[in-house]
Amino acid sequence: MARAYLGLGSNQGDRVALVNAALERLQASGRVRVIKRSSFYETAPVGVTDQPRFVNLVAEVHTDLDPQDLLELALAVERTLGRVRTERWGPRTVDIDILLYDGVQVDTPTLVIPHPEMTRRRFVLEPLLEIAPDAALPDGRRLAAFLPEVRSQDVQKVAGG
Repeated sequence: MARAYLGLGSNQGDRVALVNAALERLQASGRVRVIKRSSFYETAPVGVTDQPRFVNLVAEVHTDLDPQDLLELALAVERTLGRVRTERWGPRTVDIDILLYDGVQVDTPTLVIPHPEMTRRRFVLEPLLEIAPDAALPDGRRLAAFLPEVRSQDVQKVAGG
């Protein structure tokens, strides 16, 4: 079984319920087992800023899927929960990103691991470090080293979930 870290977020409808539903559907596939999950964090939108705030969390999962198949499952879960991709960084019912996958690097037209934006996003780093304080990039750089650079971003831990 491979260990992966997934970032999940939502800024439409019942945000917490949608993120929880995404985790439940990933696990219901029988191919993903949720091991740990962070607290929820409420965050300002990135990219397209004229939209509702997000809730985000990070989950550690074990999976027998390879990275591409895990991506396909994540996209299928997003679709079943109403995600329609119309605008990059636009509003979404749920978003599932593969942040890290078993210490490997992947660079294909459809998938890049580690997630290329993760070191620049407090809403990814903070929940990831909450559940995996020693997490590192495949090249050995510890992710905690990137957190001071993003401390000014608008991210708050919230109750719920």
